[in-house]
Amino acid sequence: MGKKLVIVESPHKSKTIEKYLGKDYKVVSSLGHIRDLSTSGKYGFGVDIENDFKPDYKIIKGKSKLVKELKKDIEDATFVYLATDPDREGEAISWHLYDTLGLKENNYDRIVFNEITKNAVLNSFNNARKIDDNLVKSQETRRILDRIIGFRLSKLMQSKTGGKSAGRVQSVALKLIVDREREIEAFIPEEYFEIDAYFNDFSAKLEMYNHKKIEIKEESRAKEILNELSKAFTIESIDKKEKAKKSKFPFITSTLQQEASTKLGFTSKKTMMIAQKLYEGISLKDETVGLISYMRTDSVRLSDEFVKETYGYIKNKFGSEYVGYVKKSNKTENVQDAHEAIRPTSIYRNPEEIKEYLTNDEYKLYRLIYYRALASLMKDAKVLTTAVTLDNNNYQFKVSGQIVVFDGYLKVYSEYEDTQDIILPDFDSYNSKVIAANNIEYSSHTTKPPSRYTESKLIKEMEELGIGRPSTYAKTIDTIEERGYVKLVEKKFVPTEIGIETTDKLQEFFKDIINVEYTKNMEDDLDKIADGNLEWNKLLSIFYKDFEPKVEVAFKEMEKKAPEETGELCPNCNSPLVIKQSKYGKFVACSNYPTCKYIKNEKEEKEVKAIIDCPKCDGKIIERKTRKGKIFYGCSNYPKCDFASWDKPVEEKCPKCGGTLTEKKDKIKCMNCDYER
Repeated sequence: MGKKLVIVESPHKSKTIEKYLGKDYKVVSSLGHIRDLSTSGKYGFGVDIENDFKPDYKIIKGKSKLVKELKKDIEDATFVYLATDPDREGEAISWHLYDTLGLKENNYDRIVFNEITKNAVLNSFNNARKIDDNLVKSQETRRILDRIIGFRLSKLMQSKTGGKSAGRVQSVALKLIVDREREIEAFIPEEYFEIDAYFNDFSAKLEMYNHKKIEIKEESRAKEILNELSKAFTIESIDKKEKAKKSKFPFITSTLQQEASTKLGFTSKKTMMIAQKLYEGISLKDETVGLISYMRTDSVRLSDEFVKETYGYIKNKFGSEYVGYVKKSNKTENVQDAHEAIRPTSIYRNPEEIKEYLTNDEYKLYRLIYYRALASLMKDAKVLTTAVTLDNNNYQFKVSGQIVVFDGYLKVYSEYEDTQDIILPDFDSYNSKVIAANNIEYSSHTTKPPSRYTESKLIKEMEELGIGRPSTYAKTIDTIEERGYVKLVEKKFVPTEIGIETTDKLQEFFKDIINVEYTKNMEDDLDKIADGNLEWNKLLSIFYKDFEPKVEVAFKEMEKKAPEETGELCPNCNSPLVIKQSKYGKFVACSNYPTCKYIKNEKEEKEVKAIIDCPKCDGKIIERKTRKGKIFYGCSNYPKCDFASWDKPVEEKCPKCGGTLTEKKDKIKCMNCDYER
């Protein structure tokens, strides 16, 4: 008798789940997508534009053997469960598996689980269903849109500029960075002045004159005000209020990436890689279990079971006065948001108690997720705020303070929030309403331009503007960095020359497509397809009829950037050599192409950079790079000669043994003996 077959995406996940299901089940992995759009047809889209945008799919390179193995597994199975991730992309992967592997309607089910725990996995079989065609169509429409826009605009950028690619989401994200840089460049700083009064236990700032906001733009005016003030201040008012300080919602994908960046210094890519591991399963003392729920989500919803369990935990550990409430979101949740917020799969798996089973980074991220979810269900903290107004000759100075009178959720989350008390004197107990300042001073300040985007702020901006989806943020940022469109300076994005040029060219010809509003509206339309309220090929048809004519105009009218000259002449025709760009990267060739087709080869490049003669053969020692970009020094005759050094060789010979000397960090060392200086 055959076994029931369960197909998931990740091999790590398959091992975890198979332990839960027992001997009657076999769990295998598809290793993600098994097929994608081909590169056949018009412009290599893999889509039949003339036939209602019918896609042409092919098995992904290197996956043919896996597909054969999966087909064999299906032949041996009594029933098949498709258990890919619980989002649109996961739904599409299930459909590709169904279609490619030739599954029958009566011989398969689709199951989903938001967390990889034994109960969640077993319960998913009770809620088995068929593949949701609308979710699949939404995801495949996104894929086709991105293929059409990416292929056409990338080809355009490569032929007209120094840019390597463009895309529906990446180019809008890049535009945000370029626009911010131009705001900074256009910013004209203005000087302004502030006046502060200093007392024994506090200081107060001038904010109003005759109870109207005051701005001091000239130093002469600041001096005039100082001359009008005495050191005697009258306590005009004392306003005390108790305010509730609410905890934040549990994490969604974007807020997790933002907080991990701010609090832990993680890139969005690193955050998602670690979260994936925590979701798929960690081996603890007695079990292998997923520690967090699914990490790609727009929803702040928490399951009733988790809420109930957490309320009990809070009551037992901290007392009933710390039990809070479920916060309601104003956001309308759609189909894609049907699963939960990111949370621990059990509130009883305290981070400190399982720390020994986690890497340092896994522990840090799990701890952040755990306490955020726990804090979200705890009582509001209570803060007593005090605002005091001091009057001096009709000039009003303000001083504020606060103290936490009930810590509430801060009991567990104070490490991640700034909750420092600002304690003021007890003004009510003063015998006199008049108090004397020790000193009154003015200070000069300059208005600041808007700050550049950090990764955290860029993700927040993309989320608020509706650009992309949770699963795309990390990839989008990674892409614009890889393409050389931006660079990080003090952890902030600065557009490069090529990033600015690419943005400007796209705005010249595609400003009604490469913009925030169009991208947001496209996401809304994809949601409508997922809801069954819009036909997928109708959306593609409307888009393509508008997009393709613009591309054709751009190919004809966009001015081509003149290639950069290297300062060398072509050895064949004496024309200048220039740096050109292909999809494989930059290369040096003759500017007289196509009359002259000279291309400078790699060996010639190496000879130009020769440092010394090779000590082992007749070759030259040149600068090389590993696949990961690390510089080392090797022989131009490699692989015939295996000379290599991480340190840069120098022409001088070792005075002790006559060997090769190398230089590193202002030190000269011999490669053959212990000589060093």
